[in-house]
Amino acid sequence: MFNTRHGVFKARRLAAYSYAAAPGTRASRGTKERASLSFLLVLMFFGVFGVIVLTEILMVDERGRGQGVLLPSHMDQRPPPSANLTAKDGDWQIVSGTRFKFLVFSAFFDKRDGNRMIRIVGATKTRLPERVFCRFWYPADHPQHDQAVTVPAKVKVIRENWNLKYSACFVLCLLRANQTVPAVVSVVARLRVRPHNMLAVRPLDRPDGAPPPDPASLAVCVKPLHFSYNRPVEMLEFLELNTMLGADHFTFYNHTIGPQVSCILHDYAARGRVTLLPWNLNMASQREIRTEGLFAALNDCLYRNMHRHALVAQIDLDEYIVPRHNLTLPDLLQWLGKRLNTRSAGSFSFQNAFFYLQWPDDPLVDKHGLDSRLLTARKTTRRTKLHPHKQRSKYIARPEFVVEAGNHFVWEFLPGHGAINVHPSAAILHHYRVCEFGGDDCVKSSHVVDRTAHRYKDRLSAQVSKRWALLRDDCKLGELFTPPPDGVPPPPPGSGAPPPQQPPPGGDAAAPDPDGPDGVEALQVLEPERPEQS
Repeated sequence: MFNTRHGVFKARRLAAYSYAAAPGTRASRGTKERASLSFLLVLMFFGVFGVIVLTEILMVDERGRGQGVLLPSHMDQRPPPSANLTAKDGDWQIVSGTRFKFLVFSAFFDKRDGNRMIRIVGATKTRLPERVFCRFWYPADHPQHDQAVTVPAKVKVIRENWNLKYSACFVLCLLRANQTVPAVVSVVARLRVRPHNMLAVRPLDRPDGAPPPDPASLAVCVKPLHFSYNRPVEMLEFLELNTMLGADHFTFYNHTIGPQVSCILHDYAARGRVTLLPWNLNMASQREIRTEGLFAALNDCLYRNMHRHALVAQIDLDEYIVPRHNLTLPDLLQWLGKRLNTRSAGSFSFQNAFFYLQWPDDPLVDKHGLDSRLLTARKTTRRTKLHPHKQRSKYIARPEFVVEAGNHFVWEFLPGHGAINVHPSAAILHHYRVCEFGGDDCVKSSHVVDRTAHRYKDRLSAQVSKRWALLRDDCKLGELFTPPPDGVPPPPPGSGAPPPQQPPPGGDAAAPDPDGPDGVEALQVLEPERPEQS
């Protein structure tokens, strides 16, 4: 019985196979169609793969790893720049002929790490920036003065861009070993396009025979001033307190500032203390590019002060790096150098401490005196918990070791260099601002009283009062402090709501806090910490 059934089953299977394989049948046609479809899918896969590979070869990605098609450098007498175009340093200029916005601000000759290049600070599209070329111009006494050398450029988008449409960037123009450094450079999108920008090339190296900068020389960089910033008392406090902390020079970028602050900064500029550069960047802040393109400003300031100052601090107007055992920041770094190996340090990072403006003023400060107008004197309550390094921290850089500067830390150093995280027992960043999430819930966080900044209070009050008196008439400052007839002083700045056109100190009130709130209520204010004298 079993053999019979097995034979019948085998016969049926052979018949079915014969039927499926019979030429001209419907099953045979279906098999051929499936084979053709599989072949087409394979072709489509390789086609898409080929397009991706071709795109990577021909275009520059968002980190600038690609260099486009490498064309040989060539002499080009056509077309010359516009007759009314002159070389500028530190002013936004457009790159014409691109599909998206492309602007350039400054150019530096950089020969560190064995490479010779013109490094241009600019702003362009974050994803797949367009390919551009560098056109070099030479002075009238140079053999090539009537010609322009054009080379392909490499666009390197600065890492800190917040995924917005536009970003700060570097445009890198490589020079051959024997190629003369140009006096002026233009960035063009097409070889035969008349340039609409001319950047004076600034040398990064010291002149032959010139001594290196004083190891204690400290420059301060501040991100672009906007919202018609006009707080003269806070500006004078920032300038004078940082001078006491060791700063020799300040660099500001003027998007929009008010008349009193403008007058103060021009006075300091006339005395060689301040560099004030225009900042007319045609990109919508926070919608197209992050906060007025601040990362272009930070890197321009770093390269602008390289080999002119040994140290560069990147801070905001409501921030102060305050040492606990030393009076000045250069003294602090020298003190650290005796305890740590800092020879290869490219930057020194300082942890952030919030001094929220909603906390009460220090009861020891005279409410009827100038001290009540100074943030660092009247605001001494700070949040106990510090942010970790790289989260709201700020830093002092050794610029000759830095390639790319960020807001809270250095993104890229030259090989062999890195950051040193300074312990909070040596110094912290004092950050005076309102609650970062809006409202007043921040005052519930655990807090202590920290009067470290009071060691500068008396000298600072005297110096601010002196500068105010000298500038009062020219800058139309009015009286620095006028108690009302009944003897009750007016509320100090920051105790009420800020004017509508002024952002609260610290920038965007809704900016995310990477560390998050403590969520811990303080039962009492801790005893004041007494700073040790150096």
